[in-house]
Amino acid sequence: MAPSGVILLLLLLPVAAAGVTPGSCSGCGPLSLPILAGLMAADAVVSLLIIAVVFVCACPRHRPPLDDKVYINMLGRG
Repeated sequence: MAPSGVILLLLLLPVAAAGVTPGSCSGCGPLSLPILAGLMAADAVVSLLIIAVVFVCACPRHRPPLDDKVYINMLGRG
């Protein structure tokens, strides 16, 4: 279950967003095409990196058996 501080923050986000007037900051216009393309490329690279790390950590490793015996009722031992 989420901590109460997180729930309170989520409940207060619409109130804080309603208090901000549009155009109150300078330079907050639409992003230029090269910056937008760079952000999308960076997002794709980070997403692929996360997927690769998860795949490497979740992939079972093939280990050689500890001995030459065949264990019928033990999974992963022959």
